[in-house]
Amino acid sequence: MGDAEAIAAGVVRSLRDGRFTEVEALFAAPLRAVASAGTVRVAWTDEIARHGPVTSVGDPAAEPFGADLTRVSVPVGCERGALTVVMSVDGAGLLNGLRLAPGGTAASWNPPPYADPSAFEEREVTVGSGPQAVPGTLTLPRTGGPRPGVVLLSGGGPFDRDATSGPNKPLKDLAWGLATSGVAVLRFDKATHAHPAEVAADPGFTMADEYVPHAVAAVRLLRGEPGVDAARVFVLGHSMGGKAAPRVAAAEPSVAGLVIMAGDAQPMHEAAVRVTRYLASLNPGPDADAAVAAIVRQAARVADPGLSPATPAADLPFGLSAPYWLDMRAYDPVATAAEVGKPMLILQGGRDYQVTVEDDLSRWQAALGGRPDVTVRVYAADDHLFFPGTGPSTPAGYDRPQHVDPAVLDDIAAWLNT
Repeated sequence: MGDAEAIAAGVVRSLRDGRFTEVEALFAAPLRAVASAGTVRVAWTDEIARHGPVTSVGDPAAEPFGADLTRVSVPVGCERGALTVVMSVDGAGLLNGLRLAPGGTAASWNPPPYADPSAFEEREVTVGSGPQAVPGTLTLPRTGGPRPGVVLLSGGGPFDRDATSGPNKPLKDLAWGLATSGVAVLRFDKATHAHPAEVAADPGFTMADEYVPHAVAAVRLLRGEPGVDAARVFVLGHSMGGKAAPRVAAAEPSVAGLVIMAGDAQPMHEAAVRVTRYLASLNPGPDADAAVAAIVRQAARVADPGLSPATPAADLPFGLSAPYWLDMRAYDPVATAAEVGKPMLILQGGRDYQVTVEDDLSRWQAALGGRPDVTVRVYAADDHLFFPGTGPSTPAGYDRPQHVDPAVLDDIAAWLNT
């Protein structure tokens, strides 16, 4: 058994035995941005409540996964079912990704019905320069130009260019669907995915560093592509990518407009408390209470006027550094969007529990809703990934293969092509 497999097997043993702080101790910085011992505890407890106690742990299966990463899947048998613990392990033995997936063979991604692969072509590109450059994919319609272009930004965490989440690839859905509709699309791996070790080694790394340099480079690359109308290159951001999009437009004035999909506007430390409370309500108990208490305590440190660059990351939500939180605390995406004055299409899922109509969209609407160049749309049946469904949205809802709502794709394509 190799090092990555041994580490993954140890993680599963820790999960089985309830030693969640030991699992968190293995988190690399990108994973700390989206998870903690408390959130892992809640997710694991929810799985065990559904499937029953662990009865067996299978052999780890490893495969290369991007630069300096190994993806390891460990099957776990339970009394009433099964699950697979999927981890991305870097060369230092740290976890850059951790996911609890359904048991059995993982489903592969298939194109959505609105994508016609014969209508476009793709080629690999490099976004940025030097050691921090990242790989990306340019998706070009076969129809003649000039055509609009759009740069896609994924949410918080170490996402690849497709925003891969289990069997789903929402940014690939968008790229293929928009290219079918005549829009040139550029998407790229985040630095937190392509260069996890370098990011982890930078104590001053901020959300601006996470998004702005590569997004600006991508906009400039797309504007220079033959057949693309340089005056109509837009930025589309999902979740934290939507939050960052106005910042990109402020840094690169050539951006023609913004598409903000489930862009969070509530301060992130406040949203962390709200989301953790929601997840705890799905499976209440001592573990859930402990997770809520921990995030409340950590969020209070972020809100404290005494927060300084020297505040230990271990005292803050998701293990993110104090410089990261200071940058987030100083950035107001709604005010920045108002200042840049670009046309905007703001989209929101009605079933989204991570970014909500009440806590987030209301802030965008209050500041921008009266502008004639701002369009706001709510898709009542959609969750955070704009997957349509029924009933309350939960993390388990992301596990089955599905695609971005066709109505969302149609509205984005129509807006970009106008």
